[in-house]
Amino acid sequence: MRTVFVASVIALAAATALAQDTCGGNCPSGDCPSCPCGTSPNYVDPGSACSGYSGWSQACCECIMNAESSGNANAANYNSNGSFDVGAWQINDVNWNDCAGGNAPCDINTNMNCAVDVWNWGGQTWSLWSTCGGCGCCSSA
Repeated sequence: MRTVFVASVIALAAATALAQDTCGGNCPSGDCPSCPCGTSPNYVDPGSACSGYSGWSQACCECIMNAESSGNANAANYNSNGSFDVGAWQINDVNWNDCAGGNAPCDINTNMNCAVDVWNWGGQTWSLWSTCGGCGCCSSA
C-alpha cells in the first residue's frame, strides 16, 4: 500500500511539473520556466486576425501565424538565449517595451500591433520571423 501511495505522489509531482513546463500546451517545447500567457490555449482564426491590418500580404501573415503558433494567441516559446516569444506571431521579449508597454503581448490585438511594428522594423517584410523562409515570405510584404 505504501508503495502505491509513493508512486502516486511521484506521478502527481511529475504531471504538475510537466504542466508547468508546457504551460497547459501553450509551450510545446516543454522547457518554459514560466507561463507568460497563462496555461489555457486561446486559438484564433488566422484569416480573421491577419485581416486586422491591410498593409501586409494576408497569405504571408496567415502562413507566419500558423507556423509560429498554430493560431494560439497564448503560445509561448522559451529560447536558448533566455528570451521568450509569445502570442500568435511569437513576439520576442526584446520588443515588448516598444510595442506592449513592457508586458507580454498575449492579447491578440496587442500581439497583432506588435507584429505590425516588427514587420515595419523589418522593412515591411517578414524577414524578422525565423519561419519566413518556409512560408516563402522573407522579402514579401
